[in-house]
Amino acid sequence: MIASRWLRTGDGVDVGLRSCGERGDAVIFVHGVGSTAAIWDEQLKALGERFRCFAVELRGNGAAENDPSPEVVTRAGFAQDVLTAADGASLQRFHFVGCSLGGVVGFELWRRAPERVASFVLVDTFAAYPNAQQTVETIISGVSAAADMREFARGRAARVLPPDAPAERLTETIDQMACKSVPCYIASTKATWTGDYRGDLATITVPTLVVCGELDPIAPVAFSQEIAQGIPGARCVVIPAASHVCSADEPRAFNTVLARFLDDTRRAAIDVEAAAP
Repeated sequence: MIASRWLRTGDGVDVGLRSCGERGDAVIFVHGVGSTAAIWDEQLKALGERFRCFAVELRGNGAAENDPSPEVVTRAGFAQDVLTAADGASLQRFHFVGCSLGGVVGFELWRRAPERVASFVLVDTFAAYPNAQQTVETIISGVSAAADMREFARGRAARVLPPDAPAERLTETIDQMACKSVPCYIASTKATWTGDYRGDLATITVPTLVVCGELDPIAPVAFSQEIAQGIPGARCVVIPAASHVCSADEPRAFNTVLARFLDDTRRAAIDVEAAAP
């Protein structure tokens, strides 16, 4: 069963935490700019019997009763949200899984608290987005032209979903995006697309898996390949028939890949501990 609660960050922002599982290694999941933490429910339910799974509800994503000031909706703020969630769950180290913006948050977290990260799974994301400022301006223009976030979400969903996406995925995508306020969504948009972490890739020393949807038009496969090539020892897995949120488009395939990576990472850690003098 998935439980949920709210925590307060050091700068006074409400951060949500959805959790499932009471044993095994800890895994923190972070959603994208158009999603809420509920996008990870399939992963929490599938992996909760073997891992302690936590999905973070980032600041300004529309799920909290009150929005924070858009000025605090930043990449640094998002990293603080993850650390607040980890501290609230008494996690010293954790495996990190982030999709799109969630992957960007992972890079920011590595800059600020690398000692907390046991491994990375970076999903449908990028180290630096090409034509970032133009991308931001285009999205903001679309939000501003729409009657409300729900209308914008309907148009945006057509871009991020696979062509044969079932009706429930369309509804889920629209509902999660529509719950966000325009000011916070714009602030999150600026935070999502404008970072540049290419110089950080070579410094990542934990096991890393990069996963992407075969049909992703927002963060194409080449973006994931760039990340995997830049991080020592990382590998890239492409999920067939999936688009920009491959973990939700093809959850069974994604969960299999994720569970295998977590198991392999744990076995490798045990082998290292056994070999230590």
